[in-house]
Amino acid sequence: MTTTTARIVALLAALATAAFLAGCSSTDTGSTPETSTPETGTDTTQGQAAAHNDADIAFVTDMIPHHQQALELSALVPDRSENTQLIELAAGIAAAQDPEIQAMRALLVQWNADDPDGEHGDHAVPGMPPGMGPHHDMPGMVDPATMARLESLRGTEFDRLWLESMIAHHEGAVEMAQTELAEGENVDARTLAQQIIDAQQAEIDQMRQMQEAS
Repeated sequence: MTTTTARIVALLAALATAAFLAGCSSTDTGSTPETSTPETGTDTTQGQAAAHNDADIAFVTDMIPHHQQALELSALVPDRSENTQLIELAAGIAAAQDPEIQAMRALLVQWNADDPDGEHGDHAVPGMPPGMGPHHDMPGMVDPATMARLESLRGTEFDRLWLESMIAHHEGAVEMAQTELAEGENVDARTLAQQIIDAQQAEIDQMRQMQEAS
């Protein structure tokens, strides 16, 4: 999980650098006469990295609220579980997925695409409160009734339902990431998708072992 987080931090740094360089280029009003400059390999590489399609946007736009629910699930654990292994797992999930959310938001900025939270656009559905967009049908999302049930439980009953819910949630994320690998074209989004598959499949295996041991 540490490796995945480090890669996400590197991705954020790369995106920030690209944005800074783009800003410097657009605001440079020096008096140097304009000259014809041949394209460089760096320019080509940046163009390839920024290239994206609808599948990339759909992946990132959906994965942000999907990850946000994982953070909500993880936040339930410390006050409800006495299982040290489960508490550490939940903390690790949160530590990995929060920077991934920031990386995905950076990609949306780079692509000039809407943020699902409305920070860069508005995905609101008429008659639906803010933050309650059409994400409930994404693979693995935990329904409100189960979330309420988790909030009411403590101890081993909580642990049991939490593991069941988070396994399904992770499986949904893996499915979404596999779709991105099959249909997306953006280098950073595809790299993130593979990291999600690797990290969350390992966590699925760990959680199944915890189920068997309980």
